[in-house]
Amino acid sequence: MRSSTPTIDDKQEKFFASSQFAVIGASSDPSRLASKVLGWYRDKHMDVIPVHPWEKRLDGLSAIPSISKLPSPSTTALAISATPHVTLSLLKQARELSIPSIWIQPGASDQNVVDYIEANNLSEKVIWGGPCILREGDDLISRRWFDETYSFC
Repeated sequence: MRSSTPTIDDKQEKFFASSQFAVIGASSDPSRLASKVLGWYRDKHMDVIPVHPWEKRLDGLSAIPSISKLPSPSTTALAISATPHVTLSLLKQARELSIPSIWIQPGASDQNVVDYIEANNLSEKVIWGGPCILREGDDLISRRWFDETYSFC
């Protein structure tokens, strides 16, 4: 019998099932983790929006100043690479916006973030304390493509 608690694989699959993605923490500095994550989405030709409070464009893409400006929050997955304090604020906003899936990158969470996730029943939609999307993303996308392409088998 399958457990009702989603596994990390379940949460990652749900994350990549989103039709749009937003990256928080990217900047004009290409060496930052979030900038690399943004570039990864762009290179995969995925529908991605950088979120930055004052930059208008990042990595050739139009940026928005806040997740409250997302065109379709209920179909957008968030990749967060920020300080834990900022992550906590984003989780509160994401909950209000009904964002379906969130992947907190390594270093962007602390015990306050974890406590908030657990106290607000967000564990099913938030990935934290695990690998970076840059490490897992290619395999997950390949597996999803294979499953969709060969679902008749």
